[in-house]
Amino acid sequence: MINHFYFCEKYLDMEKIKKMFCICIAFIFAAGCTKSSLSFTDSEIELINKYSQQKMRVLIYNNESDSLILRQQAKEFSIADLQSDIFKSLKAQMLLTVQDTTNTGVGIAAPQVGISRRLIAVQRFDKPGEPFEFYANAYIVYFSEDRQTGAEGCLSIPNIRGNVERSQTVAVKHVDMEMLKTRIDTVSGFTSVIFQHEIDHLNGILFIDKIHPDA
Repeated sequence: MINHFYFCEKYLDMEKIKKMFCICIAFIFAAGCTKSSLSFTDSEIELINKYSQQKMRVLIYNNESDSLILRQQAKEFSIADLQSDIFKSLKAQMLLTVQDTTNTGVGIAAPQVGISRRLIAVQRFDKPGEPFEFYANAYIVYFSEDRQTGAEGCLSIPNIRGNVERSQTVAVKHVDMEMLKTRIDTVSGFTSVIFQHEIDHLNGILFIDKIHPDA
C-alpha cells in the first residue's frame, strides 16, 4: 500500500526544488542581460572613474588626439546605460566641468570630455532659474526656416569667437531619462542656439565649421 503522506511530502519537495531552480535560472539570465546591455566600454568607464566627483579635462580642437574624438559621430546609450551608476557619474562630472568658475560654459557635450556618446547638458535660459538640463540620445528633427546670426564660442576652442547662423526654433528628440521614453521638445531663441551647438558636437561638427563668411 502506498504511503500517501510520504508521496505528497516528496512531491511538494520536488515542486519547491523546481521553483527554486527556475528562480535561480531567471536571476542569472536577468543579471546576464543587464550586464550585456550596458554598452559603456572599459576605456569609457576608466575615464569616468578617473575623474570621480571632479571636473573632467576638456578636449581641445587643435590637439591631434583630442580632435580625433571631437570629430567622431557619437554613439547612443542603451536603456541600461541610462539607469547605471556610471552614467550618473558622467552627468555629475560634466556638470562640474561646464560650471567650472575658471572656464564657465552654457552647454557641454560628452565628446568634449572624451566620451563619444550622445549626451549634452544645456543651460535652459528659457526656464525659471536657468537650470542646466541633460538630454540623452539627442537629435534635432526640425529646423525652422527663420534664422538668426550671433556670436558663439566653445570650451573646446578657447580664445576664438565667430558669428554663426542658426535656426530660430528647433525640435529636439531625446530619451526622457526618468520615463525612459522618447520625447520631442520644441525650443526657441538663444536656448535653441545652445542645443544646435551642442548637438553639432555629437555629430563631429564644431562651430568654426559654420562661421558666417559675411560676419
